[in-house]
Amino acid sequence: MCGIAGLWHAGAADLEELAAIGVSMRDALTPRGPDDADLSVDTRAGVVLGHRRLAILDLSPEGRQPMRSPSGRYEIVFNGEVYNHLALRRELPGVAWRGSSDTETLLAAFEAWGVDGAVVRFVGMFALALWDREARALHLVRDRLGIKPLVWGRSTDGALLFGSELHALRAHPRFDTSVDPEALSAFFETSCVPAPWTIHRAARKLLPGTIATFSAPGAAPVERRFWDPRAVFLEGQASPLAGDDRSLLDAIEATLKDAVRLRLLADVPLGAFLSGGIDSSLVVALAQEVASSPLQTFSIGSTDAAYDESSFAEETARVLGTRHTAFRLGAAEALEVIPRLPTIFDEPFSDSSQIPTFLVCQLARRHVTVALSGDGGDEVFGGYNRYLWGPRVAELTRRVPASWRGSVARLLEAVPQSTWDGLASTFSPPLPRTRLLGDKLHKAARGMRAEGIDGLHAALRRQWNPSPMAMATRSPSQPLPAAFDARTRLVVRDLLEYLPDDILTKVDRASMAVALEARVPLIDHRVVELAARLPERMKIRGGKGKWALRELLARRVPRRLFERPKTGFSVPIGAWLRGPLRGWAESLLERSALDGAGLDADRVLARWHAHLDGREEAGLALWDVLSYRAWQVELTRGESANRRRPEGGGAP
Repeated sequence: MCGIAGLWHAGAADLEELAAIGVSMRDALTPRGPDDADLSVDTRAGVVLGHRRLAILDLSPEGRQPMRSPSGRYEIVFNGEVYNHLALRRELPGVAWRGSSDTETLLAAFEAWGVDGAVVRFVGMFALALWDREARALHLVRDRLGIKPLVWGRSTDGALLFGSELHALRAHPRFDTSVDPEALSAFFETSCVPAPWTIHRAARKLLPGTIATFSAPGAAPVERRFWDPRAVFLEGQASPLAGDDRSLLDAIEATLKDAVRLRLLADVPLGAFLSGGIDSSLVVALAQEVASSPLQTFSIGSTDAAYDESSFAEETARVLGTRHTAFRLGAAEALEVIPRLPTIFDEPFSDSSQIPTFLVCQLARRHVTVALSGDGGDEVFGGYNRYLWGPRVAELTRRVPASWRGSVARLLEAVPQSTWDGLASTFSPPLPRTRLLGDKLHKAARGMRAEGIDGLHAALRRQWNPSPMAMATRSPSQPLPAAFDARTRLVVRDLLEYLPDDILTKVDRASMAVALEARVPLIDHRVVELAARLPERMKIRGGKGKWALRELLARRVPRRLFERPKTGFSVPIGAWLRGPLRGWAESLLERSALDGAGLDADRVLARWHAHLDGREEAGLALWDVLSYRAWQVELTRGESANRRRPEGGGAP
C-alpha cells in the first residue's frame, strides 16, 4: 500500500525543477507511505514518477518503486495489492524473478499480455500509473470497485499530473486550486464529491474499473472500462444460478473464504475491524478459520448507548477466539479529530462516520499494519433498508399525486426527529421499539417527494433541498439499463456511486492517514459477480436483508449476537453540535464567510438556529456545510503557507 504521484511535461523543461516538483508531489503523500520513497525521471520524455512506500509484501529493496520491467519498456508506480499475483506467476514461466513483490508480477503481466489483457486477470485493489517508453503512452488504471483512489489533472503550463490524492496535485506550483461549482453542488447532493468530479476545476477522478491512456500531456485520455457493475448485473440476470439454499450457501461460503484467504497474504502484522455487525463478524470468523494464529480485532464504541455496538463486538470476539481491543468514542475524542478531517479527507467529505472510522484505524495501527474490513456487504447482499421498502415507496409515488405526497411529507417533517424518538420510547411497549424512528420518518418524507426509484435514491442521500448554495445545479447520475427492476437499480447505483465515492473513500483516507492498509474481501469482484447471479431469496427474505450472510454467520456465532436492529457506524453529531462542538461550528458559520463561500447564508443560519432550538434535527445537513467550510479554511491556510515557502528543493 502506497502513495503514487507524477507528471508528464512536454517540450523544453528544467529537469532539476521537474524533479523537485516530483519530490514535492510525492512527499505530499507521506502519510500513505512512510517507509520509503523514490523518484524516477525520464529525461527525454519529461515523465516523472514518484512513490511513497508502505511496505507490506517483499520488504526488501527488490520491492521498491518506481520499478522498471526487465526489457526496460514499462515503468510503474502502484498503490494497492494484487492478491493473486503468486498464481499469476505460475502463468508466466521463464521469468527470472528478482523478488517476491506483486509489483514485479504486474510488470511481467503487462509485458506478456499487454495492459488490457493483464488488468482483467488481477484480483485485488489497485491504482497505478504505467509509463510505456516504446509507445510513449501513460496508462492510468483503477480497480474494479474503486477501492483505491486515483486523480489526474493539468497544471496551468500544460503538464499532465496524477496522484493518489489531490494533495499531490496541489503540491505542483502551477496547479489551479479554484473550486468547481458543479462539483460543490454535487457535494451538497451526496455529502461527498462524486467521480469523475473533484472539488477542483483542474482535476478529475478516474472512474472505477477504468483504464485511461494518454498519448501526450495535453491529449484527451482514451478511456475504456474493463469492469462495470451494470454489465455484471445484466449478465447475472441472463444467467442466474439455480440450486437449493444449501448448495447456494456453500458456493457463497467457498467464494468468500477464498477472498478472505487471499487477503491474509502479508509480510507484516495483520488484524481486522470487528464492529459487532454481520459483515465484519463474518469476515473475522472466516479469517479465523483460515489463519494460522488468533486474529487481532479492533472495535470503536460510543459513550452514547444509542450508537454503541461494542459490547456485541466484544462478545463476538470471545466466541471466535480473537485477541480483541476496544475503545469508546465520546465528544472529547471527536473534538481532537475534527480539526484534522479536512487534511485527512483531501476534499469536502461529510459522512460523519468518518470520525469513528479514523479512530478505529488509529487504534488498529498501534498493533498491525494491515486490517480486514467488512465494508461492502450491504451493497452486495441487500443489507440496506432502502432495498426493502424503496421499491414499494417508488410504486406509491407513481400512483399517488405529488400534492398528496407533499402534504404527508410536510406533516411528518413538522414533528422534530427528537419528538418522534420520544414517542417511540414512550409507547414501547406495547408498540414495538423502533430505533431512530424520527430519522426514518424524515427519510420517508424525503422519499415521498421523489419521482421514481432513481429520484428516491438521490433523495435519501440528500440532506438539503433546496441546496444551501446560492447558485446550485442538480448533478446527473450515471445511466442504468432499462432492464433493471427497482431493487436492482438501487443496488447497482450504490455500487457505481455510493460505495466508491463515500464508503470506500472514507475507509481509504482514514486508514492511509495512519499508514494502515485496509482490505475489503466482501467486494472481491468475484464475490460481486456471484452475488449478481443469486436468486433474490438469498439476499432478502422475511423482511430482512443479507439472508445468506446471516445464515453463514449463524454457522459460527449465536444468532442473538447479530439478529438485532441495524445500528450503523455513526455518531451523535446533532447533539455534539448543540453541545461541545457549538463554538467550533459558530466560528465557521459567520454570515460574511457563508456569503463569501457562495452559500445562502439566510437558509444555512435559519437551519442552524432551528437545530439549536430543537425545532429540527439538522445535524447531518449542517455537517455538510461545516465540512465544506472547514476544508475551505484549511485550503486557504495551505495556500498561504505555500506562498511563504521558498522555491526550490532537490532531486533525491
